Amino acid sequence: MSQEFKKTACILCSINCGLEIQLDGRRIAKIRGDKAHPASQGYLCEKPSRLDYYQNGRDRLTAPLRRRPDGGFEEIDWDTAIREVAARLAHVRDTYGGDKIFYYGGGGQGNHLGGAYSGATRAMLGSVYSSNALAQEKTGEFWVDGQLFGRPRCHTTGDYEHAEVAVFVGKNPWQSHGFPRARAVLRAIASDEKRALIVIDPRRTQTAELADYHIQVRPGGDAHCLTALLAALIQENLTDSDFVERHTRGFEDLTRHLQTVSVADYCARAGVPEAQIREVARRIAGAKSVSIFEDLGIQQAPHSTLCSYLEKLIYVLTGNFAKEGGMNIHTRFASLGGGGKGGMRVSPVGGHRIISGLIPANVIPDEILTDHPDRFRAMIVESTNPAHSLADSRRMREALDALDTLVVIDIAMTETARHADYILPAASQYEKWEATFFTLEFPHNDFQLRAPILEPLLGTMIEPEIHSRLVRALGGLDEADLAPLRAAADKSWTAFGEAFLAAAAVTPMLGKLAPVVLYETLGRTLPDGAQAAAALWGAAQSCAMSFPESVRRAGFEGEGMELGNALFAAILRERSGIMFTVDEYEDTWRRVETPDGRINLIVGELMDEFVGLAGEDPAARNPEFPFVLSAGERRTSTANTIYRDPAWRKKREIGSALRMNPSDAERLGIDAGGRARITTKRGSMETVVELTDTLQSGHVSLPNGLGLSYPNENGERLIEGIPPNELTSGEDRDWLAGTPHHKHVPARVEAA
Repeated sequence: MSQEFKKTACILCSINCGLEIQLDGRRIAKIRGDKAHPASQGYLCEKPSRLDYYQNGRDRLTAPLRRRPDGGFEEIDWDTAIREVAARLAHVRDTYGGDKIFYYGGGGQGNHLGGAYSGATRAMLGSVYSSNALAQEKTGEFWVDGQLFGRPRCHTTGDYEHAEVAVFVGKNPWQSHGFPRARAVLRAIASDEKRALIVIDPRRTQTAELADYHIQVRPGGDAHCLTALLAALIQENLTDSDFVERHTRGFEDLTRHLQTVSVADYCARAGVPEAQIREVARRIAGAKSVSIFEDLGIQQAPHSTLCSYLEKLIYVLTGNFAKEGGMNIHTRFASLGGGGKGGMRVSPVGGHRIISGLIPANVIPDEILTDHPDRFRAMIVESTNPAHSLADSRRMREALDALDTLVVIDIAMTETARHADYILPAASQYEKWEATFFTLEFPHNDFQLRAPILEPLLGTMIEPEIHSRLVRALGGLDEADLAPLRAAADKSWTAFGEAFLAAAAVTPMLGKLAPVVLYETLGRTLPDGAQAAAALWGAAQSCAMSFPESVRRAGFEGEGMELGNALFAAILRERSGIMFTVDEYEDTWRRVETPDGRINLIVGELMDEFVGLAGEDPAARNPEFPFVLSAGERRTSTANTIYRDPAWRKKREIGSALRMNPSDAERLGIDAGGRARITTKRGSMETVVELTDTLQSGHVSLPNGLGLSYPNENGERLIEGIPPNELTSGEDRDWLAGTPHHKHVPARVEAA
């Protein structure tokens, strides 16, 4: 076993904590936190210790596969695969138009760098529509950011380390993290009598156990709870009047509505004590600083986008914006979503709103299973698994099978790959240069380029090379255009930049193919074989241009392209990652993009829904489905689905259990460890039961990350646990953003 520890990062959530890994041959033998990582500083939770189950999974792919007429797969060589995939996709483009080729993916929790190269392939095909997992969660929040602050890219983040009060709405950072060193920060807040931790969640989570205030809202009552909190702030004159007057618009109209809200009535509807809501309102209003984190608990539940709006109003009305310990607009190394000011775009068939460039993930089948002339006819799916992760899996599978061509780029035989016409096997995240663009922190923002710790598995290929070959097969990358760029790259990065900008001005297609052009030219000059990192040169230049003063505060020098070059050089050099920007709190105001620099308090498209809450009862249930199922709870024994081998979980059966309140179990005649059948309008499945008083009566939960098909030692494919999206419905989604109601699925539970 090698004694050397190699630096890399965890790929199980968006925080990507720094790791040091010791190898035994091709196996990951030992893992520890990287103390030199600027964000995580050696911090780890328990889940990455078993990453070898990802790296050496039994269902890893080692050759390109082509579907046979009988439905099975046959291995083909890479040259054949690239040639045939390019021909199939070009046929769709030339026959129906490139806009009929839909792209889903772009990277999981840790492999955004590979996805960055897909843009060149899509440019060659004329593919204009895409989506990914963000459209199941965050697009409603992004849209609200745009309405309040000017553009969806004006995304705010909390300064939790400095906040006097931290509020978590539908969020359990003890388990799902969401910001660096989450458990250490939570402990620090909970142990300081001058600070306060507030949790709004139907479950008594690990974070709620630490909280000073756990507002245990009724499932589906989030909007009523948040409205009651806002009404208490208004009616008790707890807002920051000076801040509101100087920095917002629409306060009078907002006040007019909130003055009519009965706090007592809305609290009763939400199932929370009025006295607690008023006490929390006063604690927030009296705090020196407040940071708020919203997450899937409200983003995948009724009134999702409205709840994002209400949550943001709380910190704006109390003046907790653009200040230490409050909410601030962060920098970004590269964009995860767009932020254009143009008119609203919609999907080609259903006319569904496109937010941050993403079609709502759960309407994808509607855009395929139709005779509409603009339906999607081909898909490229990269490093993601929509047949398992999107609502109503059966309909998603039907849609995949209805396509003319489905190409999957992934490391394993996923549920989606099993429906593909071609599967292109990628190298694992530890076998290639890789990075994530989850750069969401303030005032310090960090980025890490991870070097490979292993050679790619024989027969696999890194995504930059896959896309470079596809672009060539589609007729791109004229050597006459590349030769002068290679010559310039040999001189200096500045010479290359000047040559690239000049060439793109003459040949605009070079700009559209920028990732693979950089890979084929500048990439060949990079040290340590870091060719795949070439696309980051462009990202570094864009970052330095967008946030020059913040980049300089992080220790980088230069003007224009030289500042971007200095940033890029550090990214290539520092294996533990770098702090790429350092912000001042006043920077947040410079990033507000409304015409007058004021925050909009009234979002017209949401006001009917806001006012209509007065006529809703979150306690109302369909007698046929009297329970609310949370489909996808994060637990200690679950992670994202790149952990396909169920053996990684030590407590396998109980980790896959349906959790329910003991009073419900007693009424239904179900014992702890017994079995129950859970039924929704989409399906019915049987599972073991775990009893817990952390859930309210009428509320049940299933874990995320289970129900995957995985081969045993004999090659037989088995499924352990319930795949949650066999029970969820695509049409149960937010009316505006299309985000699904995974956390609020009407269900029936019976003793099995």
